[in-house]
Formats: sequence, C-alpha cells, structure tokens
Amino acid sequence: MPRLKPSTQAARRERILDAAEACFARAGFHRTTMQDIASGAGVSLGALYVYFKSKEALIAGIAERDRSKLQREFAGLADAPDLVAAIGKLGEHYTVEEPQYKRVLCLEIGVEATRNEAVGQIFRSVDRFVLDGFAQLFERARADGRIAPALDTRTIAMVLAVLGDGLFWRRAIDPDFDAKAVMPTILAILGGMLNPTGAAAQTQSERSSETHA
Repeated sequence: MPRLKPSTQAARRERILDAAEACFARAGFHRTTMQDIASGAGVSLGALYVYFKSKEALIAGIAERDRSKLQREFAGLADAPDLVAAIGKLGEHYTVEEPQYKRVLCLEIGVEATRNEAVGQIFRSVDRFVLDGFAQLFERARADGRIAPALDTRTIAMVLAVLGDGLFWRRAIDPDFDAKAVMPTILAILGGMLNPTGAAAQTQSERSSETHA
C-alpha cells in the first residue's frame, strides 16, 4: 500500500476527530464504539487504529486540537485594543456560532472526567490551560496599564471560567437558550471586574449605557 502524503494523513486525522466529536456528543462516550467513529470518518477500523489506539486517545486528540485553537485565540486577545469586547466576540463564537453538539461534547467529556482517570487528566489539563491563559492575559493588560482590576487576575479568570461553564451547560441542555441576549450583561460583569482604563474605559461605559437603555 502506498504511503499517504503528510497532507492527506493530516486531513484524515482531522476527519477522524470530527467524527469522534459528533459520535461522543450524539451517543455518549461509553455507547460510542471505535467502529462508529471509523464509519463516521469514512475510514476502515484498521486505519482508525493507526491514528488513535483508544477512545481516550481520541479525547486527547480533540483536547490538543482545541488547545492549539485556544492558543491562537489568546494571542489575538492580547493585541486587541478593547479587551472586553474581544472576549465578548470570542464568547459569542463558542456559545452562539458553534453548533450545539460542541457544547454537548464538552458536558460529555466533563462527566466522563469524573469517573475515568485518563479522561480526567486530559480534561483538567485543558481547564488549567484556559485558566492560565486568561490569568496571564489579564496580568499583561494590568501591567500595561490597560486595566486596573480590584481583584487578583487569577480570581477574575476563575469567575470568567465559571460564567463560561454556565453558558456551555445552558446551551447544551436548552435548545431555546439565547446566549447572545445575555452576553451584554456578562460583559458588563467582566468589565466591572477588569475596570478598563483610557479609551477602553470610555468604550465600556458606552457599551453599558446601550445595554441598560
């Protein structure tokens, strides 16, 4: 059998991860089989095992892909002139624009993390990455004089994570939930904690006025 080109291998790997996400969200971690994922990806079971040896390995692959995406997004946030608005745009992407099954997947992995140590380690590593990313982002903004927070930056990062978890959970279980409608209030809470300075403070004030108009 001829060896596949690296680009073809990468595309196949992405297809497998996409199929795994859809299968886990639809049927759950335990009811999903490796054959289900292979069929969803349009590959043979043997080909699937070349890339991923287990369902836990698939979860690790999904987590690593998400981590890489988040790393790029954190870099973009660091350079945003209006930090609160940029976080709001990112939040809207995850809670409004992405399909609902992505949020169901997050819940499924979180629940599995409570009883499967391998998945738990993966889940907690991604959670720490997100918390560290936001804490470092807020600390950099504070050092640059862009925000003057009353709380320590890690506490703010944790509060933001809790709010995000709530949005994910609500989006997953309630198909009628309008995340976009509550986003301005969440941003007002975040703005109050971060306390933007300079031009960003004026923008935040205008945004709050529009929210309460």
